[in-house]
Amino acid sequence: MPLKFQYNKTALQQLNKQLNIRLRALPTLKNKEAALRMEVKKAKDKIHELEKKLSSELTKESESVGLWNEFQPNLVDVGDVKISTKKIAGVKIPVFEKIAFNEKEFSIFENPKWFSYGISIVKNLAGIGTEREFYIRKMTLLDYARKKTTQKVNLYEKVQIPEYKDAIRKIKRFLEDEENLSKSAQKIVKKRQQKQRKAH
Repeated sequence: MPLKFQYNKTALQQLNKQLNIRLRALPTLKNKEAALRMEVKKAKDKIHELEKKLSSELTKESESVGLWNEFQPNLVDVGDVKISTKKIAGVKIPVFEKIAFNEKEFSIFENPKWFSYGISIVKNLAGIGTEREFYIRKMTLLDYARKKTTQKVNLYEKVQIPEYKDAIRKIKRFLEDEENLSKSAQKIVKKRQQKQRKAH
């Protein structure tokens, strides 16, 4: 929507004020965008790191895959994921703290000896998988905030600031032209009055 304005000094003051607000905000917005971009990259890198770790752990345990038929999956599950928040560039970001697991007791006499080791493997794999999911969500949140900030930077830089500058230039020209016309009219009136005085 094109900028609407009137050709007067009040409008000129208001437009100057709005332009200055945007010019002052732009560097802050650009810094925010850069900080968020960096955080998105960090989260992406962490996801790749966790995917490699998960793949490596699964490969390591693939030799004992036959034993897992005996394992009871209900012996361990994710109980709670501790998350805190911190602000990065004015955006609240979740921070992964730790995972708490629920373990059910089992008889070590009635079950295979390796069940305790199996529980630690499940906890390790579930921990890596849960952390990976957390970072995927975190990256999505950060990327959304970054896109919104980029949109605002573009709006200010490519649309509003040029519009305000153009409007200010038009008003200044109009006011200058008006002033020049007024001065010219005054000169004409003065000359007429002088001629009339000489004629009398």
